Amino acid sequence: MNARTRTLIAAALVLGIASGPVVAHAVSVPAPAGGTAGVSAPLVPAPPNASALERAITGLGAEHKDATAALVRVGGTSGSWRGSSGVADIVTGRPAVEQGRFRAGSVTKTFTAAVVLQLAAERRVDLDGPVRRYLPETVSDAYGTVTVRQLLNHTSGIPAADGPGDSFEAQWEHRFDVTDPHDQLANALAKKPEFTPGSAQHYLNINYTLLGALVEKVTGTSYEEAVGRRILRPLGLRQTSFPSRTQTRILGPHNRGYQALPKADGSRELRDVTDWNSSDRWAAGDIISTTADLERFTKALFSERIVPAAQLEEMFTVPAVKNFTNGKDATLTAGLSRIVLPDGTVAWGKSGGRYGYNTGIGATRDLSRTLVYSVNSTNAKGEDTNPVVLGIVMAAFAR
Repeated sequence: MNARTRTLIAAALVLGIASGPVVAHAVSVPAPAGGTAGVSAPLVPAPPNASALERAITGLGAEHKDATAALVRVGGTSGSWRGSSGVADIVTGRPAVEQGRFRAGSVTKTFTAAVVLQLAAERRVDLDGPVRRYLPETVSDAYGTVTVRQLLNHTSGIPAADGPGDSFEAQWEHRFDVTDPHDQLANALAKKPEFTPGSAQHYLNINYTLLGALVEKVTGTSYEEAVGRRILRPLGLRQTSFPSRTQTRILGPHNRGYQALPKADGSRELRDVTDWNSSDRWAAGDIISTTADLERFTKALFSERIVPAAQLEEMFTVPAVKNFTNGKDATLTAGLSRIVLPDGTVAWGKSGGRYGYNTGIGATRDLSRTLVYSVNSTNAKGEDTNPVVLGIVMAAFAR
């Protein structure tokens, strides 16, 4: 972790601007009794640091530099903590909706990966088999050797599909466009590979767009129905849904999202970016959920109640390759990412970013600590991690 990141973490933890209430709820859970004779008892983490968590989200609102609201749930074997801060919208200034729905962005990929791994457990999909076996009319000769596993861990070498551009203004101009994922696949698969499949890792949505198409072909139903039937309904995730192809609104109670834009006089505009068509993300990033639902999903996933143990190992296996863009060791797995915190704690999780919303799920593998957050970041697609998010993560996993 570089010095700049450490500084951001420290700032997020110690700075508290008293301008907006933090609503917090803490529940203590007794630590397990001593272990079996001759066997060391597992190390039980300290209860969630309520004061650090409160500081991390204090002062959010229209005047805050980085976020207008935050919703946080921390759990584990030693206790739980829930908190919310900020405003539901900057016009009325009413308090943030603690159970509000939000765009969870790329957390969608964890749901997609779980369904694919279920299909692997059912022997309906071979992770080492070529994707072309399942989608012969979609996958071109150039990608004939790409395997399902390589899509899951982003080592396929398939480049991104063309879009309107990466800048906010370019995205804003096309925010209500309806995108057909099959058009994206045709565009991307007509290009040359970025690298030999399996030789590097490049995090791109196109891998999970192709997995969405695979899920539909193998299950004979829509991607959304497959996730609903296999995950949402069995777990009772009633506040989690996929928007229709033409839907632009978040249905139900929610906190509005904003993007900060500079003005000529040096001030800033907070542009409301809540209403947006997310069909261009589909199986890679268009799910809508709540912190309570995502916490239930995370616990069930890590407890092997969604994906059987053998296939779940894919989510905790990082391929031995380098990152294609920066040459560093890979960190991504099938639907998750390995995170090593400054104190050596290893956590596994997935983050997501849509304009106005940064979302994350994470946990230690033994579920001694879990975290789910939704932060209404004012620069949710920025290159640097939002300082409020950094503060939440470090406070949640502090020992």
